[in-house]
Amino acid sequence: MENLQATKQRFGIIGNDTKLNMAIEKAIRVAPTDISVLVTGESGVGKENIPKIIHQLSHRKHAKYIAVNCGAIPEGTIDSELFGHEKGAFTGATSTRKGYFEVADGGTIFLDEVGELPLTTQVRLLRVLENGEFIKVGSSQVQKTNVRIVAATNVNMMQAISKEKFREDLYYRLSTIEIALPPLRNRGTDIHLLFRKFAADFAQKYRMPTIRLEENATQLLLKYNYPGNIRQLKNITEQVSILEETRTVSAQKLIQYLPNLNNLPTVIEKSSSSNSDFATERDIMYKILFDMRNDINDLKQLTLDLMQNGDKDQVQEENHNLIERIYQKEKNDSNNNIEVLKIPTNTSNENSFDFAETIEEDESLSLHDKEIEMIKKSLEKNNGKRKLAAKELGISERTLYRKIKQYEL
Repeated sequence: MENLQATKQRFGIIGNDTKLNMAIEKAIRVAPTDISVLVTGESGVGKENIPKIIHQLSHRKHAKYIAVNCGAIPEGTIDSELFGHEKGAFTGATSTRKGYFEVADGGTIFLDEVGELPLTTQVRLLRVLENGEFIKVGSSQVQKTNVRIVAATNVNMMQAISKEKFREDLYYRLSTIEIALPPLRNRGTDIHLLFRKFAADFAQKYRMPTIRLEENATQLLLKYNYPGNIRQLKNITEQVSILEETRTVSAQKLIQYLPNLNNLPTVIEKSSSSNSDFATERDIMYKILFDMRNDINDLKQLTLDLMQNGDKDQVQEENHNLIERIYQKEKNDSNNNIEVLKIPTNTSNENSFDFAETIEEDESLSLHDKEIEMIKKSLEKNNGKRKLAAKELGISERTLYRKIKQYEL
């Protein structure tokens, strides 16, 4: 049996992620059998590599291997494509045609996007899996085929079954062995390895020096979400390789190639879970504003508690200490070239409570203005499409519509 590293090298698979290695090892072990396999994972994770491994390491390797994209074939012709048809079976059927299951007899068929199959086709496919029999469109003659089926899907099959879009019995026939591939965002340093591989490939293809990333750009590359997975990373690498004149790319340059990087909920999550540097001024601004809000809430709560106790000398002392702490914190944040709130350190009994109210008003105005500014920018960026703008801002479309009316945008 071929080992893991030899298989990855043979099929050009880059990465050392644990879940990726487990998926490949499972494919290696199942290859010598004729068991049906279902490969699951998000779009763009490289599911097409698994059936190739299974076919090439099986006893069927010298027979046909046919990959079929079920989502790309119109519903009216997919039965003909898979099972063939007789002459005159339908308009345009001018001759008898063999289907993929007849052509690939003795070999392997890879059914990509199997979750998109029509229900009528699912019934025909179930019969092939159960006893190797199929009938051509327009024929009454039963034919036999000896084909191994490897299927793949990015659809949640349990949900599809519950919505009656996929047959439960077919699912269990296909998923005798299920192999799940991890999304790129969960593969850690594999992201940089893949970037370097793609960068070297494109440098050779376009006959130019290989693109390289600065340290801050590498960190940014590792933090991005990659909704399009490996396919998206490859496209990003190609764009950077072609468009950047300087062959060493900084984080500021790389940001331009990472769509929807500044999604607000992601920024908030990062700011609360880690102390890592933010990639953009927008991220920094949000961090400052949310930290400022927490500090001001502390200040208001402290003032209220002390007022209830009636000790004004203590009120002045505690307010002064908290204000000084906020001032020092904002002074440090100013190193990020973001204009921050300048807080005076001299307060008196007469204005201590008024000052807290003034901070609250400044905060409210600042957040109000920033919210309007971000909504305007997002709407302009997405050509006025509220659904896309709401997704980028991390709010519901209904909330965005309400704010547009509220601010008369």
